[in-house]
This record gives sequence, structure tokens and C-alpha cells, in this order.
Amino acid sequence: MNFASDNGAGVAAPILDAIVGSSRVNAPAYGADDYTARAEALLSEVFERKASAFLVATGTAANALSLAALAAPWQAIFCHEEAHVIDDECGAPEFFSGGAKVVGVPGGDGKITPAALVETLARFPRGQAKTSQPGALSLSQATEAGTAYAPDEIAALADVAHAAGIGVHMDGARFANVVAATGRTPAELTWRAGVDVLSLGATKNGALACEAVVVFDPLRAAAMTYQRKRAGQTLSKGRFLGAQMEAWLAGGLWLDLARRANAAARRLAEGLAAAPGLRLAFPVEANEVFVVAPDPTLARWRAAGVRFHEWSTRSAPPERAPRPGETMVRLVASFETGEAEVQALLALAESPQRSRNSWPD
Repeated sequence: MNFASDNGAGVAAPILDAIVGSSRVNAPAYGADDYTARAEALLSEVFERKASAFLVATGTAANALSLAALAAPWQAIFCHEEAHVIDDECGAPEFFSGGAKVVGVPGGDGKITPAALVETLARFPRGQAKTSQPGALSLSQATEAGTAYAPDEIAALADVAHAAGIGVHMDGARFANVVAATGRTPAELTWRAGVDVLSLGATKNGALACEAVVVFDPLRAAAMTYQRKRAGQTLSKGRFLGAQMEAWLAGGLWLDLARRANAAARRLAEGLAAAPGLRLAFPVEANEVFVVAPDPTLARWRAAGVRFHEWSTRSAPPERAPRPGETMVRLVASFETGEAEVQALLALAESPQRSRNSWPD
């Protein structure tokens, strides 16, 4: 019962087939191949406008390069105080941007509010030489709490950012899950709401190692060719990235995979919310479930072979946060998470006496 991360899932069969197929072709190097060209055309089609796309191998590179396109070394990048770009990327945004300062903004359920952003921006006045100047806003979609920003929430934050003269980046490592869960179009969740640059993640959702920096503002894209090369993310055999992205998008596979993961997370959340002694820490709006459980319960889960991560956060309200003797854990469903795996964990939650031997091989 592995709910540790959707990074642990394998590669979806159509994407694996595309990688194998592209390996039989002697194609131009460094992304000048037909696979990459078709992937870029598909991205423009998906987002309903001509966009510049730059394929890279990791989400950290996608985020750091995106933010480097928006923020100068002497500027500040604003994000939720528990966002991936501030907590989990080892200073990559600062490094790739040449020193831009990443500044956390508090907010419940993993989200920034316009009021909190305005208050934080006020601490970084324009023209004051001793202070980092405002440079970019980064929003996570889905958030580190597994919640999703609605288009109107994005637009309100983008309005504040643009009024302050800064660009808007979206960390879309689980963007597909939000599109699938909300039914809103990729355009509605990005450029139509004011997003300038998107890090679009495929790796957590069926790809081997493939992400895209999608730039909606042509002026922002001008330097990205050189930034990507300088960062070591322009692959000589770039067709392997292009083939993955093309297969991921073709026929809506990316959303089919995300719907599977979301459905498994919803079933898990509904069952756990009804189990004795457990409660959800955040609304389940994508493929992550954060649950607060008594420590003895979690010990039994571990003994039964359940894999998960303990979680700490300031983003949960007091009534949902852990109390003494309790711990919050994160459970992540992937496109490979099966019904048997979900039901096995729910059986453990409902009946503490279930043993490891009750989990089918």
C-alpha cells in the first residue's frame, strides 16, 4: 500500500511506447526534431493560444527557469510560505535567477490571499535601495495542501501582482489533476486569469522525466532559449522529451491519467473521513489526501505495510490541525493506484485489528 508519492508511479504505457519509438529514429539534436515541434504545437492547442514551450527534465528546473525569466537577481519572488519553490528546491530559484530572494506569504489551506499579498508587498517598497525589489509571484496549482485555486482567485492575485509591476508564475507540478478535478480549461486556469509563465508537470502524472516551461508572454520567452541551455536543460537527444510530451497530451491522455489519480484520492478521502478517530486536514481537491490520525493508528498502518509521509504545516486551521498524540500524514494517489489498494487501507482504518496478512499480494 504505497501512498508516499505519485513520483513513485511508473510510466504510462503510451508514453513508454513513444519513448521506444523515438529511440529508433535518427533525429536532429537539441530539440530541433519533429517530436518536439508537434509537442509544442499541442501545447498551444491545449492552451488555446500561441505559446512558447521549453521542455526540461525536472520540475525543479522548470520552476527555477520560469522564475529566472521573471525576476532579476536584486528582486524578490513571493510565494506561499510552504510552497515547493521555497521549501523543497534547495535554493534552485535563487541560484538560477542569480540571487533573487524568495519570500513566503502566509495563508490557510495552502493558499495566498490578495490581502496577504498586498501586506507582504508593502514590506518591499519600490525604489528603496536597501530592499529587494518586487519581481515575481509564484502560485502552486495544486497547492502544497492539495487544494486548488479557482480562476477568480488566480485573477485576483494576478491583478495585485500586475498592479505592482511583477509577473505571475504558476508551479503546475499537479496542474493536470486540477484541470481534471475542476473541469475548467487550461486557458481559464492560466493566461486568461493572468498567469505569465507556467511550469507544466508531466512526471508525476505518467511521464518518465518531462516538464514544460510554457511562456504566454512572447517578451518573457526571448531569453529562455539561452537560460535553458546555460542551466544544462537543453538535452542533446531532446526528442525523448518531445515524444513524451506529445504522447502525454495526445487524445487527452494527461487528463485521463489525472482523473484516475483524483478518483482514487476521492474514494480514499471519503472512507477515511468516515473512519473513527480520523479527520481530513484540508479539502481534497486533486490527488492528495492529508489526514490527521492518532499515533497508534499510524503505527498499525506502518506495521501493515502502508507507506506515507508525515506532514507538518501552519496552513491548517486549529480545528483540523493535529492535537497531542496525533500526527498529520500525506497520502498521494497516482494513476496506478488501484481500488484494491484503496480498500485495503480503508479496511485498516475501519478495523484496527486487520493484519498485514490481510493485504492481498
